[in-house]
Amino acid sequence: MDMPAANPATLAKRDRVLARLAEVLPEQALIRDEAERRAYECDALTAYTCLPMAVVLPGTTAEVAAVLRICHEERVPIVPRGAGTSLAGGSLATEDAIILGVARMRDVLEVDHADRIIRVQTGITNLAVTGEVESDGFFYAPDPSSQLACAIAGNIAMNSGGAHCLKYGVTTNNLLGVTLVQMDGTVIELGGAHMDAAGYDLLGLVCGSEGQLGVVTEATLRILPKPEGARPVLMGFDSSEVAGACVSDIIKAGVLPVAIEFMDRPCIRACEDFAKAGYPDCEALLIVEVEGSQDEIDEQLGLITQIARRHNPVELRESQSEEESKRIWLGRKSAFGAMGSINDYMCLDGTIPVSSLPFVLRRIGEMSQEFGLDVANVFHAGDGNMHPLILFDANKPGDLELCEAFGAEILKLCVEAGGCLTGEHGVGIEKRDLMSVQFAPEDLEAQMRIKDVFDPHWLLNPAKVFPLEASATRRAA
Repeated sequence: MDMPAANPATLAKRDRVLARLAEVLPEQALIRDEAERRAYECDALTAYTCLPMAVVLPGTTAEVAAVLRICHEERVPIVPRGAGTSLAGGSLATEDAIILGVARMRDVLEVDHADRIIRVQTGITNLAVTGEVESDGFFYAPDPSSQLACAIAGNIAMNSGGAHCLKYGVTTNNLLGVTLVQMDGTVIELGGAHMDAAGYDLLGLVCGSEGQLGVVTEATLRILPKPEGARPVLMGFDSSEVAGACVSDIIKAGVLPVAIEFMDRPCIRACEDFAKAGYPDCEALLIVEVEGSQDEIDEQLGLITQIARRHNPVELRESQSEEESKRIWLGRKSAFGAMGSINDYMCLDGTIPVSSLPFVLRRIGEMSQEFGLDVANVFHAGDGNMHPLILFDANKPGDLELCEAFGAEILKLCVEAGGCLTGEHGVGIEKRDLMSVQFAPEDLEAQMRIKDVFDPHWLLNPAKVFPLEASATRRAA
């Protein structure tokens, strides 16, 4: 059954647009039926839903360009969508918009081991990129916890990171070029299979722009040789503040592990029940991994454990086998799912200076008491990218609103501590009205002028990133 139109004019426009889209897309690439569109009414921020006008699933850059050209002429908004794993409502539809998904665009277009690149369509999953090259001794470094499901398109839109971004950087550090389709259907190439591109850094502008500037259909990514070896160490502490101080001291000492991950007691318990990773019984846990030759690993872990002992850990244990290391990381990668199996939660994404970890963790604990909602902490401690999980009851009236108010205060705290609203999840709808906390009106105006250039009618991913009132005013102009 089709979604009922608000009025005859809207119905006529919808029918006309869908008829035009049917002329440029295969039948299976155009979803009109209401039941099928329900699968696209939200992303991983499931608290909010909205049924789109239609869903299109093009298979090529040419089909994407044809869709955008039609929607530009008809003034129909487009919501780009990767795999729908956004935790900030980044691919939430509006009722007058068409969702453009890249799920059918999963081809590997080129692999060049000599130049250490892989070129892919952006519907391919993050983990599948490594899967294409690992038998040849290479890997793709950014590794979000959702890497089994999340698409490269969404990684580029949100500039995603992951556990190992401390050493290897986030998506922008591993992205060399893109094919970008602009709202009017124009196809442009930014960057390419080389270290640096001439002219303005438009590639850096597109990465992290949350679908506001165009639709990325192809990407050239950097692949790296797999390290000779790697080994994690588990560090248990009797408080989150002490664990945070240990992280700060490790970074201060100039040691660069490949990853430093943090979990507090609620997450430790949930992940241990799920993965049987052998985590210690403690209030806060750090997973610190180093890599290189055996001698390099021994030297780095020696320095790191020496620093950790100054903080009186309740447990300090190196992995003794590859199988144990896999279990340790399975537990961490399963954190969001493990917590979701026992409680409703909202996952935040503020980023702070590493030196502020003890203070911010203490304040979050105090605020948890003030709001009456528990918080589980799991995050990339090495670069200060925090992911507090605020636990609430979705079936209890008022709990969601209380959770959102608590979340807003945590994000404000991150900004006050010298950090920012988001590290890798993006702004989406979740943080759009907090942008004025981080940016002055002049800063926001400068950003919106950039969108004006790429998308003059504000049709790309509407009602996201910028404060809602500003977006509505811009689109109506």
